[in-house]
Amino acid sequence: MHNKIGSLPVRSDPSARPISRHHSTSYIDRVKESLTTRLSKFICAIFLTLLLCLGIVFFILWINLRPHRPRFHISEFSLPGLGNTDGFETSHISFKITAHNPNQKVSVYYDSMEGAVYYKEKLVGSTKLTHPLYQDPKNTSLIEGVLRGPTMTVNKDRWKQMGRDRNQGKVVFRLDVVSVIRFKVYTWHSKRHRMHANCYIEVGWEGMLLSRTKDKRCPVYFT
Repeated sequence: MHNKIGSLPVRSDPSARPISRHHSTSYIDRVKESLTTRLSKFICAIFLTLLLCLGIVFFILWINLRPHRPRFHISEFSLPGLGNTDGFETSHISFKITAHNPNQKVSVYYDSMEGAVYYKEKLVGSTKLTHPLYQDPKNTSLIEGVLRGPTMTVNKDRWKQMGRDRNQGKVVFRLDVVSVIRFKVYTWHSKRHRMHANCYIEVGWEGMLLSRTKDKRCPVYFT
C-alpha cells in the first residue's frame, strides 16, 4: 500500500484524548476534601457561635443573680451619763442600725445576729440583736440593740479613759455586728456565711452620735 503523495500528517486534538483514571481519581478526592473542609468549618462556626451566645447568657444571669453583700448603716448610738464620774455603774448603750438587701432577685436569711461594742479594741459589751430574720430583695430592716447591766463590762479605769476622750471632743467606738446568713435565689439556698459589719462610731460631749458618723456605711466582710 502506498501513501498518497502530498498528504499531510494529521495532528490529534489533545482535548479529545481520554482522561486517565489517575487524574480523575485525584480530582474527585480534592473535591471531596474541599467539601469536607468547608463542612468542618461551617460546623465549627456554628459551635463557636452557640458557645458565645451561651457565654453571654450565663454572664448576664451571673450579673443579675450574683448575691451582693447586705449594706449596714449606723443611724443612732448613745451613751447617756458619759460626763458623770460614777456613770459606769448605771451606764448603758443603745444603738440602731439599718440592714439593706441591695439585690434585685436574691433574698437574705439572717439565721442569727449579735452586736458587740469595742472601745480601744477592748470589749465594752455584747448582746443578741434579732431573732432569725428573712429579708426580701430591695428591702431594709431596722435593728435595735441595748447594752446594760450584765451585758456591759465597763470598769472605773476604762470609764475615766472615755471621760478624757470626751473632754477632747469625741469618744470613738466600734460596733461589730456578726451575722450568720444565707442567700436564696428562687428555690436555691446558699451555704451559711459568717458576716461581719464594722461600724466606726464617734460620740460627742453629751454621749450622742456625732453627725459626721450618722448614717455612715459600715464595711462588711465574710469570715
